[in-house]
Amino acid sequence: MTTQLANLQPTQYALALHTTTRELGLAMSNFAAESRSQVWDLDRELSSHLHQYLVEFIKPQTWADLAFIAVANGPGGFTGTRIGVVTARTLGQQLGIPVFAISTLAAMAWSHVVDPTPQTSSPSTGRRFQSESAIAVQMPAQRGQVFGAIYQPTPDASELKVLLPDTVMTPEAWQEKLASWDTDYQLIEAKSGLAATVTNVLQLAYLDWQRGQRPNWSEALPFYGQHPVEI
Repeated sequence: MTTQLANLQPTQYALALHTTTRELGLAMSNFAAESRSQVWDLDRELSSHLHQYLVEFIKPQTWADLAFIAVANGPGGFTGTRIGVVTARTLGQQLGIPVFAISTLAAMAWSHVVDPTPQTSSPSTGRRFQSESAIAVQMPAQRGQVFGAIYQPTPDASELKVLLPDTVMTPEAWQEKLASWDTDYQLIEAKSGLAATVTNVLQLAYLDWQRGQRPNWSEALPFYGQHPVEI
């Protein structure tokens, strides 16, 4: 039995925020004819300028045109991640629309599924990433540790399955995990330019939305390390 996927109406839009680094990434789309995204390097001015950039970015659409919101919920910087999640939760509550919390690492993995550029290759093999391979993502964490996760895109690129949830561990433990992994995978490192994956945050949220998921704003929690934190 084939699941019938839902689609947004042409007049409905979705908005994504990425604030886990010093950059602000915004993306908006109706997943038909209109899509736009932009990244700003705001550094410490993120909290004081976010609302202004949001108001200008959504024009000519209005808040009433939004069907759902997506937000990168970490891992990443504590302050930026918190600001983004709080903003998304507030908008979702006020507008009465779903809020999708999308992993920073998942968005990076998805960027290599939907846009496997020639530069996208394994540090060890130089091969281009293929959608049928699992994707391992690593990212520097505090105190010399690393964040790591492993994902598996479906053959038709309709879903990104979580094989190993986002976890913080020592570099040694991460390497042991990869060494013992029993399926083919490609390794990428999330270091810079993460806000540009805001479009991938939006895409992953839309895939969930199409399958009927409608998470309440209260379910969107930041991921700082070991566990999501209540806010």
